[in-house]
Amino acid sequence: MADMGAFREAITAWAAGGPGDPARELAARLSVRAAVLLEGPSDVAAVNALAASRGRNLAAEGVCVLPMGGAMSVGRFARLLGPSGLGLRLTGLCDEAERPYYARGWERASAGRQGFFVCAADLEDELIRALGVTRVEELVRAEGDLRALQTFLRQPAQRGRTAQQQLRRFLGTKKGRKIHYGRVLVEALDPDRIPAPLDGLLTNL
Repeated sequence: MADMGAFREAITAWAAGGPGDPARELAARLSVRAAVLLEGPSDVAAVNALAASRGRNLAAEGVCVLPMGGAMSVGRFARLLGPSGLGLRLTGLCDEAERPYYARGWERASAGRQGFFVCAADLEDELIRALGVTRVEELVRAEGDLRALQTFLRQPAQRGRTAQQQLRRFLGTKKGRKIHYGRVLVEALDPDRIPAPLDGLLTNL
């Protein structure tokens, strides 16, 4: 039986230059109604974790949460999925530095201007600020990464950086760590401390 994972794979292949028919067929079979365009898998982990905490199954709702492999791909994905392609409702989440890519992608896909949400620096920065440095350090310890963090903090390059900047950088130093903590940090948030861009994205769906 077809699932949303197969649809994501079909869309990714289509965006890479493959045929569009498999994606069209799956979109109809799965009743896909919306696509969430995200820069990478750590954002997907965070969005899915927040949805689960609110008792929502986005795939069952016909929402495809899609990592694009970088913000510069957003124009291509928006064109294929939005009003000029499959006709899905588009939303997304991006870093402040990537806002222009999203704005152009939305405009060229005739998807309107208010459909995506922007993090001040990036999602990890938003989550660390929402939780506070002390709580994030507690979570790092609980996840068995305290020694790795202590080693990282001894590096000369970390001198002069704030504790928040150090933690943000630490999360990106090992493959898979940002994905893991995308889920861990979101699951640790109090309901009234969800960063505004992430909360807005889920509410918009």
